Amino acid sequence: MDADLEQATGYDDGDYQRLALPLTGTPKGLAARDLDAGQRDMLRALLGVYLGRAPDGLSPQADYADDAVLDGVQLAWAGPTGPGQPLYYRLQGPRLLIEYDNVQRHANHAHSVWRDPESDFGYDVLGAHLAEYHI
Repeated sequence: MDADLEQATGYDDGDYQRLALPLTGTPKGLAARDLDAGQRDMLRALLGVYLGRAPDGLSPQADYADDAVLDGVQLAWAGPTGPGQPLYYRLQGPRLLIEYDNVQRHANHAHSVWRDPESDFGYDVLGAHLAEYHI
């Protein structure tokens, strides 16, 4: 059943290879520094959806008000942009990894994660989950 649902995403091996987290730690995708002012504002708002949930003093959200910090973020996207379609995106930068995945069950089963890869006790929770249940 899971294989059928996975096939329904429309992703092929090439899509998964393009989106795979790089072993070098160098993020893939569109660099925030290449965005115009309106796009940068939308990126900050998206970061706020995740980082704004943490208590003051724990969230790095204020750091991204600094253009130099925001410039270190890359956006990777897979899937269409229309409503109700399966999609995946990743925001990645120094000490930042945010992933949103809504490709299962005909785009009716979303997962998201926010991590600080340098400070989450050395364990890749999402990677372990994917390796165990989705590969």
